[in-house]
Amino acid sequence: MHDLAFGARVRGVRVRLGMRQVDVATRSGLSTSTVSRIERGHLGSLTIDALRSVAKALEIRVDLVPRWRGGDLDRLVNANHSRLAQACIERLRAAGPWEVKPEVSFSIYGERGAIDLLAWHPQRRALLVIELKTAIIDVGELLATLDRKARLADQIGSRFGWVADHVSVALVVADGRTNRRRVASHIDVFRSALPLDGRRLGGWLRRPTGRAAMLAFMPDSHARTLGQPLAVRQRVRGPRAAARRGDPCTKPGVR
Repeated sequence: MHDLAFGARVRGVRVRLGMRQVDVATRSGLSTSTVSRIERGHLGSLTIDALRSVAKALEIRVDLVPRWRGGDLDRLVNANHSRLAQACIERLRAAGPWEVKPEVSFSIYGERGAIDLLAWHPQRRALLVIELKTAIIDVGELLATLDRKARLADQIGSRFGWVADHVSVALVVADGRTNRRRVASHIDVFRSALPLDGRRLGGWLRRPTGRAAMLAFMPDSHARTLGQPLAVRQRVRGPRAAARRGDPCTKPGVR
């Protein structure tokens, strides 16, 4: 949306509610001049927090929608998610006779959604719900969604003839500094909901006995190797270092 159009909508709602600019400023904790600048579409030097504060004062919801090269951004995000899913599938199949169903949609008693990966271990009669995240945004919503999927997993699995003795859950997050910081800042919440970490995930996948709730990071290098080989770094020695090591190409008269 263009800045002028955004400002016009803010002003329109304010007038409809019978509020003055000073009233909006008081509710939002900003100055009257800032409210005026927003209504005139002068948004260039304002923060997103300021825009949201004014919008909240007027009960307007503001959604931030990034756009990049047409549909390329959606394809990029989907590609990252797909690589993460493929890495998980390969790890499951390497650990044992897991059967995996990707993107399993459901609609049960009005509850709708999709499970990223639903895995079944026939020998142990173990059902595993895997939630994949390339980025962690809302921790509360994430854990509530995972809990809901685990609660419905028995009914969802029965569609494939899978009758489980126990249902486990795993949150698999793309490794990276930002995601690790997000987890660290909510570590008590995550440990309470998902007490097992990635170091114990491999052992459980090989012998899935009993219910488990796990959080694991999937390294970027693991995902990259699925699509293309990693570049091999080579050390380039300078002429002095080579001479010290007795490199014949650095000796006088040798070219």
